[in-house]
Amino acid sequence: MKSLKKNLLASAVAIAATASAMPSFAADTIAGALKEGDVTLSLRMRAEQVDVDGGDKVDLTSLKTRLTYKSAAYQGVSALIEMDDTTHISDFEGGVADPEGTEVNQAYLAYKFGETTVKYGRQRILLDNQRFIGGVGFRQNEQTYDGVSITNKSLPDTTIFFANINNVNRIFGEDSAIGDHENDTYLLNVKYTGLSAGTLTGYAYLIDNENALHYSSDTYGLRFAGKSGDFGYALEYATQSDGGDNPNSYDADYVFAEASYKLGGVTLKGGYELLGADGTDGQFSTPLATLHKFQGWNDKFLGGGTGNITGGIEDLYVSASTKLAGVKLSVVYHSLASDDSDASGMDDLGSEIGFVVAKKFGPVGLSLKYSDYSADDFSVDTDKLWLTASAKF
Repeated sequence: MKSLKKNLLASAVAIAATASAMPSFAADTIAGALKEGDVTLSLRMRAEQVDVDGGDKVDLTSLKTRLTYKSAAYQGVSALIEMDDTTHISDFEGGVADPEGTEVNQAYLAYKFGETTVKYGRQRILLDNQRFIGGVGFRQNEQTYDGVSITNKSLPDTTIFFANINNVNRIFGEDSAIGDHENDTYLLNVKYTGLSAGTLTGYAYLIDNENALHYSSDTYGLRFAGKSGDFGYALEYATQSDGGDNPNSYDADYVFAEASYKLGGVTLKGGYELLGADGTDGQFSTPLATLHKFQGWNDKFLGGGTGNITGGIEDLYVSASTKLAGVKLSVVYHSLASDDSDASGMDDLGSEIGFVVAKKFGPVGLSLKYSDYSADDFSVDTDKLWLTASAKF
C-alpha cells in the first residue's frame, strides 16, 4: 500500500508540473495583492436543545464569529487566513460538540498556474456530497485539513483533485485531547462531466490515522449522478478494507441509490444507503465525512466518529421539500436497520423524522430544525431542536 501512495503522489506532482499556460497576474506587487484582498465577517448564533429519554438534557446558546481575509493574486500566488471564535452565551447542562475557543480555521498559500491550483496549509476540503470527505459545517467548529492539495482541470470536462493530509483539525477544538488527529492520508477524486446523462466520479481515499488506528482504511469507489427533466438520480458503490496500522482486518461494501422527482413546486426524494459489515471483524467507516448529513440529523450513528456500528447500517429514507413565499420547507423520514443482525444482535435499529424551516432576509438567514429519533433495538428516544440565525458581511 505504501507503493500505491507513492504512485499517487508521483502522479499528482506530474499533473501539476505538466500543466500548461502561464500564471495569472492580478496585482503588480505583493503589497498591492495584500491591499486588494477581501475581508468577510460572518456570524452564526444557535440555540440547541437536546432531550434524551432517561438521560441528560442539553440547552446551549452559542455564537460563532468568523473573520476571513483573502489576498489578491501576485504572479499566481495568493493567501487566505480565517479565524473562528465560538462563545457560549448561555449556561447549559450536558455536553455538545460545539466547544468554546478561538482558533485558525484556515491558513494557506495558493498558487494558480493555467488550469492547476496548488494549496499548501490548513484548508477546507469538500468532495462530492461529503459522504467520505467533508467539513462538518453544521457544527460551530468546522473540520479542516492540514496538508497540500492539487486541483487540475486541464483535461476536457475533467477535474482531478489530489491531497496529502498530515493532520485533521476535528470539530472538538484544539483544547480537546481528540481535537487533532495526525494522518498520512492520500485523497484522489476524478470527476468527469462530459456525459449527457450525468457526472461520473471515481475516487481512492487512503486514510492512515496515526492517533486513532481503527479509523485507517483504503476505500475505492465510483459515483454517478445526473438529471433528466424533473427526474434526478444517483448511484454509488465503494469497497473498503483496513489500511495503515488498523488492528482489525476486514472487507466491507458501500451501496447508495437515490431518485428524486420534481412535482410542481415540491421535490420528492427517496433513497437507500448501505454501510456494510464484515461480521464482527469490522465495518465500512467514514471518519472524515460530514456525518450529520446522513442517517438522520440526530447523530445517533456516529459510531465514535467512524460513522458506522457493529453489523453495519441500512438506511431507507424519503423526503419532500418545497419553497413557499421565500420560506424553504423540508421533511425527511429515515428507517434504519442492521445489515448483519447476527453480528450486531439487533434487527430494526430505529427511525427518525425531521424537518427544517428556513428563510433569508438579505444577509440574514433564520432557520428552525427539528429531529425526533424513535429507538427500536439501538439507543433511546431523543429529540433535538436547533434555532439558528446567521449573517455574512
